[in-house]
Amino acid sequence: MTTTGIALRPLGRSGLNVSPLALGCNVFGWTADESTTFSLLDAWIDGGGNLIDTADVYSAWVPGHVGGESETLIGKWLRQSPAKRDRIVLATKVGNPMGPGKKGLGAARIRQAVDESLQRLQTDRIDLYQSHIDDPETPLEETLSAYAELIREGKVRAIGASNYTAARLAEALRISAEQGLPRYESLQPLYNLIDRAGFEAELAPLCAAEEVGVINFYGLAAGFLTGKYRTADDASKSLRGQNVVKRYLDERGLAILGALDAVAGRIGAQPGQVALAWQMQRPAITSPIASATSLAQMAELLGAMRLVLSRQDIDELDRASGSA
Repeated sequence: MTTTGIALRPLGRSGLNVSPLALGCNVFGWTADESTTFSLLDAWIDGGGNLIDTADVYSAWVPGHVGGESETLIGKWLRQSPAKRDRIVLATKVGNPMGPGKKGLGAARIRQAVDESLQRLQTDRIDLYQSHIDDPETPLEETLSAYAELIREGKVRAIGASNYTAARLAEALRISAEQGLPRYESLQPLYNLIDRAGFEAELAPLCAAEEVGVINFYGLAAGFLTGKYRTADDASKSLRGQNVVKRYLDERGLAILGALDAVAGRIGAQPGQVALAWQMQRPAITSPIASATSLAQMAELLGAMRLVLSRQDIDELDRASGSA
């Protein structure tokens, strides 16, 4: 248990124990500036959260950015208060393009990238180092062997995969077992009330059988499950609003929002909190990822970790969302 009464969960077989919700740090240095980032991170750990998830590439998609912005701000926060390092489980990723010649999961790239991430994060270790995206051009043995060296050197404690198919994850786990290499202890897939089928069909049973932790991204479906986007006009409410409306605002999406409203009204919560609580109570899920850009949003995330849905609540949400 944490001092705030929130029970931690084991992440796969890694030995790491994480909060039932993860803080997504893709917004740091993008829609959250330095002072906001620091206040959000302070509120997160003070409220009982400990898992923070970033990547070297965050936020290279912003005009004028090159990647590393999120890690840099987290590093500044840690430098300001070094004691907080032991209160967090720090997760970052490698593999997405970071400039000419800087991409993929080859051994040389991983070694270069981990040192760059450690420098930006101003720490001596990464608790969970994740393959951000599969690299079919690099043998899995090479990638896993590179991670083995980093673990031996103390730079990395455990490894995870992101955006892997069930077939590739199963192959990686087999190679790890056969060759005595570190195994992926976590998977980061797309999963939420509206995006279910891709994970539930093959990845969920595989992760359950192999005891692989799941820290799914888009826990709030880019904000849609908060109820923020209910009409086409709501697309103007954020930088990503147009894509969110185009992707989720249809008959099924509105039915899910209706169910979230009904459950939230009964239990005195917000729709987004209910959406996250539903995920946290899924047997295959360890810790959904959600982001915040304000202390008000952070308060909602922290509150979600204390929600417990009834069987009736879960059944109502399942009926609305199905498994499509």
